[in-house]
Amino acid sequence: MKLYNMNLSPNCLRIRAVANELGVDLDIVDIDLRAGENRTEEFLALNPNAKVPVLVDGDFVLWESRAINTYLASRQPEHDLYPVDTKARAIVDQWSYWQAIHLGPAMQKVTFERFIKKLFDMGEPDEGAIAAGLKETQQFLEVLENNLAERDWITGKLSVADFAAASTFVLREKAAMSLDEVPNVKSWIEQMEARKSWQDAVAPIMAMLE
Repeated sequence: MKLYNMNLSPNCLRIRAVANELGVDLDIVDIDLRAGENRTEEFLALNPNAKVPVLVDGDFVLWESRAINTYLASRQPEHDLYPVDTKARAIVDQWSYWQAIHLGPAMQKVTFERFIKKLFDMGEPDEGAIAAGLKETQQFLEVLENNLAERDWITGKLSVADFAAASTFVLREKAAMSLDEVPNVKSWIEQMEARKSWQDAVAPIMAMLE
């Protein structure tokens, strides 16, 4: 299987981590978005949205990171990262979509203003956007904090929902977002970051930032 990838992308990160957890060997093809490699005729034939990630499995092409991860996990149900039980699967989907729509955009707004702009020389941070992002982030972190009060993983067992949510936290320290007020969340992300599958997936990001 081939993964069209950009190392700094949280969407690509979660796929690399899930593949590692499953023991899936991916052929990584790095795409330079700033050089326009995502807008070539060849790439647009794979994903007309001109975005990464894209998974190619033989003649099967799939984009959108959560769809890719559920596909990978469904191929190896023995790992139970995407449960076979309908209700359990729905809860995993619930939290994956929650991260995509709520927590992820809120935290990424702060990360972009406080860190990404400086990293790529994109101008000064917008303090108004930061304030709005921090307010939303706190609201959603409290939701996650309460959910993790009686469980180690988001749905009770390690699942693709944990990988989806964890990808949002990688640059939290660079963006000065403390988790001291949400100790359950802090314990959960530290538990995720201790996994070899995660460490191997995040290594290219850490190397870039060094």
